[in-house]
Amino acid sequence: MDVEYTGRQTTITKKLKLQTEEGVTAITKIVGTSGSVHVILSKDKYRLIAEVTVQTKHHKLVARCEATEMEVALHDALAKIEQQAIRHKKKFGTIKRHPKSDVKGGTAEVVAPAARKTTALKVATKTSVGRKAVPMLVHSFPSHSPLSEPHVVRSTDGVALRPMSLEEAVKEAAFRDRDVFVFRNHGGQAMVLYRKRDGKMELIEVP
Repeated sequence: MDVEYTGRQTTITKKLKLQTEEGVTAITKIVGTSGSVHVILSKDKYRLIAEVTVQTKHHKLVARCEATEMEVALHDALAKIEQQAIRHKKKFGTIKRHPKSDVKGGTAEVVAPAARKTTALKVATKTSVGRKAVPMLVHSFPSHSPLSEPHVVRSTDGVALRPMSLEEAVKEAAFRDRDVFVFRNHGGQAMVLYRKRDGKMELIEVP
């Protein structure tokens, strides 16, 4: 990595550069050699500050430490950068993948439900040794699906409780919102009103 130094009210000695290079070497073993390092060493009254920034392809690591000696501040900053690099590598560096199942020259078996009929067929598959017949189960479904029993609900809402005329029956069917309405006329004759798809009412006389 390329290392850039900036000194603010302090002198960057050869000893500090060697210390930085040793720390950067340890960091590059974790994040790689692609990237850049910027080291800023500054003095603020009685405080000595070391700030290290490592810019890699995927992320940026920054650490700032203070001490009474510049070597100590630089050591702590480089140590923090190394810890950050380790955390980033653990978090983003490795992604566990589930291995894909690989069947070579084996027998593939498909389990079918008991209610379905199955027919065993042999299918030739290409393996590393050549062609080999592999038994497989192929489903065959019944040609006719079983009919479910009709659900019958009893209701008296579609039956008139008293004799009425045809006009009264039509109004009553519309009021009850019934498509089929059964009633008796005043002569005792049973009749059925049926609403067709076009909306018209059809009268059926029950013999």
